[in-house]
Amino acid sequence: MNLRLLPPEDFLQTRLMLPLSKSMSARALIINALTPGAAPLERVAECDDTDAMRHALSDPARKEVNIGAAGTTMRFLTAFYACQPGLEVTLDGSERMRQRPIGVLVEALRSLGADIEYAGEEGFPPLHIRGRALKGGDLTLEASVSSQFISALLMAAPTMADGLRLHLEGEIVSRPYILMTLKMMADAGIDCELYRETATVKPGTYRPLPQPVEIEGDWSAAAVWYEITAISGGVVTIDNLAEDSCQGDRVLARIYSRMGVDTEWEGEDGGTDLCANPDADARADIDFSECPDLAQCVTVTCAMLGYPFRFTGLQTLSIKETDRIEALRRELSKVGVEIEVEGPGIISWDGRRRPVTELPVFDTYDDHRMAMCLAPVALFMPGVIIRDAQVVSKSYPEFWEHMRDAGFTLLNGDAPLPTPETEP
Repeated sequence: MNLRLLPPEDFLQTRLMLPLSKSMSARALIINALTPGAAPLERVAECDDTDAMRHALSDPARKEVNIGAAGTTMRFLTAFYACQPGLEVTLDGSERMRQRPIGVLVEALRSLGADIEYAGEEGFPPLHIRGRALKGGDLTLEASVSSQFISALLMAAPTMADGLRLHLEGEIVSRPYILMTLKMMADAGIDCELYRETATVKPGTYRPLPQPVEIEGDWSAAAVWYEITAISGGVVTIDNLAEDSCQGDRVLARIYSRMGVDTEWEGEDGGTDLCANPDADARADIDFSECPDLAQCVTVTCAMLGYPFRFTGLQTLSIKETDRIEALRRELSKVGVEIEVEGPGIISWDGRRRPVTELPVFDTYDDHRMAMCLAPVALFMPGVIIRDAQVVSKSYPEFWEHMRDAGFTLLNGDAPLPTPETEP
């Protein structure tokens, strides 16, 4: 599905409920599956990623599981299946998933007693897993590995005979996601902590989560609405953002406060108001080590508003649904913005823009966040096309409906741009 986008004709003002947090939902589903006698969870995010996990967990005897493009699901299920004695399963995914490395997690689990074999290329899915009781103990990992690898190990750790003492060497990437995992584990009765660079999990038994489980609105999904507010100068009200959230992406409010968006937690009618403010920094220098999923929306915001930037801490973006740094570089070149890749995880732009002679047709690379971060470009360049726009279903199935509610016009992207003579 290709979509052509036209901006609102009037002042942009809208109100919405964000999807529930995909990150919290994935953790809740694994914790629930590791809880003896627990009933299925009633209220988690409804999107492709959590649907894949729920489907996989619905039948523990399934011999083959294909999770499609759901990276979090692949990593969490690898550890989950590895600690289930008597279970045998082949865990596979999409073609892109077969290109995403998982060797660090597999080797870590093997060192703790897991029986995992590669069913294809060494270091990548698919995986053949024979579940067994894991011994656990001490394990050392580079702190720069994906936080999803670390969270997968931590959630399985209470089932291990000796628990787990996970030592992280170097600077921890995405620390808030690790803290979210430990908080949700502690809420389910597990003795665990992160002290300096060591996470400790004692052996134990999870207790059932409350029903319905309390899942917050997704701060990661809020990024595009901060972007839209900054670019349009409008007002967006969100009814389910938590100010004291355990989600690391809550730093959105602080980042965008320097880019001309105020966050008012108690609006006139309740909810959280995102309001444009004429005051903004002339330049953006941001370390995204703890919130890499925000980088795409912030990058496009800067490009549209003409703010030079230098962003660091983006090392993990190359192993996401696509190589997000390369995808941003290619797509923003279509609007005359030439991003410089200074080194691993570092990009910059000097604020100069090359003239553009045609409306951009944006590719999304089977990446939901590419589709969402590029959609607001229509505010500057009416009529842009988003190819394969349906990819947003991975995390935010209602996104295009919410865009329409905000006043955007969505047209068939394969049809010509309407003119005053052809409009109804």
